Amino acid sequence: MSARTRLALAAAAVFAVCGAIARPALVEAPLAAADEHHYLYVATPGIRNYVEYGGIGVVVYDMDNGHRFVRRFPTFDVPPGAPPENVKGIAASAATNRLYVSTIKRLGAFDLTTGARLWVREYDGGADRLAISPDGKSIYLPSLEGPHWHAIDALSGDVIQKIVTNSGAHNTVYGADGKRVYLAGLRSSTLAIADPKSHTVVGGVGPFSNSVRPFTINGKQTLCFVNVNELLGFEIGDIRTGKVLHQVKVSGYEKGPVKRHACPSHGVALTPDEKEVWVADGANQKVHVFDATVMPPKQVATLDVRDQPGWITFSLDGRYGYPSTGEVFDVKTRKIVATLADEHGGAVHSEKVVEVVIANGKAVKTGDQFGVGRKR
Repeated sequence: MSARTRLALAAAAVFAVCGAIARPALVEAPLAAADEHHYLYVATPGIRNYVEYGGIGVVVYDMDNGHRFVRRFPTFDVPPGAPPENVKGIAASAATNRLYVSTIKRLGAFDLTTGARLWVREYDGGADRLAISPDGKSIYLPSLEGPHWHAIDALSGDVIQKIVTNSGAHNTVYGADGKRVYLAGLRSSTLAIADPKSHTVVGGVGPFSNSVRPFTINGKQTLCFVNVNELLGFEIGDIRTGKVLHQVKVSGYEKGPVKRHACPSHGVALTPDEKEVWVADGANQKVHVFDATVMPPKQVATLDVRDQPGWITFSLDGRYGYPSTGEVFDVKTRKIVATLADEHGGAVHSEKVVEVVIANGKAVKTGDQFGVGRKR
């Protein structure tokens, strides 16, 4: 047994006890501000199953008050002696007031404002990074780097249909109009496109220069921005024609060894106004910023982060940028304005975060774990 595994087991036991003690107070203390209030929901362990980066559960931060810790609510039970499961994805729906968290084995549904656990289901082939439809009624859940996605009824958790791509199912984005779902398999150089009415693959973008890893799309669903294996940077594809348009390499830095993901750049995001692309650089512990008002985008800045970044997303209004390393960047000034910490003051890192806007005890808007463009 490795030292990290022993640490995970010990920490899981501690968090299980603490969670059991704290659960009633957390569940009975909903977020109920009368006016709109912005919260960041962070699922942990969101860096593999490393509980030293934030423990186990969903940690909630007050975005309107310096990203102050608000509370933690429990997610999945950890059996005695078992390691915690890696959290693989997070999604939220204002339409149904629900939060969804996936691990390598299961998917759980929770009340967004109380934190109450509604159901937990396991699926054939495990689970990976999910996406939810704009109306909150359906979920596309990839198997764990497996051959298929499941289309799921988001209210009940029941499987509607299995979509087989044989691509190493991994990352999923639901188009903002609900008409298309984008499916990235880490053993395929093509980004697949599915029709959520027929639950069939109806198109694709690529082939890119290597297997597709994290990606994002613009609001009009005309462009995709894609990380690929072996590239420090990203590539751009035309969703309408399926053709690859540009390869954009990070300048001034070289590829190097990475601790996770086996990919030089694992994380790419558009600011909501689509004026910038931010891309992760694992080996150099940087986030590189590109001007996306020109094509191909032009590198304009580089940001330092405290560990190897593996994901990036933004607040709905584009004010804040969130690398997985836990810094909160002011997008305009590119300065760090906060760092995420748990209830004990420990650093929180996670690749699974989503914004939730709450008013009168219910969600009225939700963001996305992917840094998607929002111009439509």
